[in-house]
Amino acid sequence: MKTVNKENKIVVLGGGTGMPVLLRGLKKLPVQLSTIVTVADDGGSTGMIRKKLGTPAPGDIRNVIAALSNVDADLEKLFQYRFQIDNGLSGHALGNMVLVAMSSITGDFYSAIKKVSEMFRVKGNIYPVVNESVTLHAEMDDGTIISGESNIKFDKNRKIKRIFLTPYEVQPLPIIIQEILEADLVVISPGSLYTSILPNIIIPEIANALAETTSEVIYVCNIMTQSGETDYYKASDHVKAIYNHTHDNIIDSIIVHNEQIKEEILKNYKLENAFPVEYDKENLLQLGVQTIEDNIVDISKNVIRHNTNKIANLLFDRLNKKINF
Repeated sequence: MKTVNKENKIVVLGGGTGMPVLLRGLKKLPVQLSTIVTVADDGGSTGMIRKKLGTPAPGDIRNVIAALSNVDADLEKLFQYRFQIDNGLSGHALGNMVLVAMSSITGDFYSAIKKVSEMFRVKGNIYPVVNESVTLHAEMDDGTIISGESNIKFDKNRKIKRIFLTPYEVQPLPIIIQEILEADLVVISPGSLYTSILPNIIIPEIANALAETTSEVIYVCNIMTQSGETDYYKASDHVKAIYNHTHDNIIDSIIVHNEQIKEEILKNYKLENAFPVEYDKENLLQLGVQTIEDNIVDISKNVIRHNTNKIANLLFDRLNKKINF
């Protein structure tokens, strides 16, 4: 009987701030780990670099390298250091510049990621979803097209109908498809649904691979709604949005938070129009999605984050059960 060991593979797709939180727990597991990261970000340091150099967005990749690194804490802080002084470098993260510089040395962005990953003793493989610069667009329900990840949001008068990438015929790295098809477990990380998660999986070849893989595909649902993206969304609405952009039934299971969060923690989020995502079990079951429910919130720093160790253990247990079934 096959058992969980270092040869078993977990593949994670995502981006934004939720993915690194998840990965810090997963890197402790005795498994092979591969990550597929969005490169559609165009805000902050990443946006400035993209405009000037035309490279894929390095910001989310930088955060994933930091999360999966196995180096001295001070070296990780150096990689994540953001210049504050107003001398032309203000706002730039050092790690972004390292990735861009290495890309010039190696000749392409993916090769740069591999080289920097070696330098920081990263666990597993990190893949940009594509090896070229892409732009994220949103078609709103009033027909308006908004271009640029940092500009995409909706208000009371309009909502996101669909998102898409240009160039239209952008191709993922071929090895990504192989990774998904050969995985023992595929995880869609938490994160901004329309601007961090969907930009990966709307690429047709990736959507098809998620539909074809024989491994379980688990979506780690967001804990809070996001103003301007997922206002009033229940857990099932997150799944429906993914299905509407890809294929029905590509998600086998969803990890959801199932306990109330203390009101004193929620009050600051309410000021930003962010509220707990409702766990609507019956609607999820009607969509054919199994539910994995637990208290997955970490409020130790008075902010709401996914509990990285709790989710890692849930995924490890799921992997163990599937392989030994």
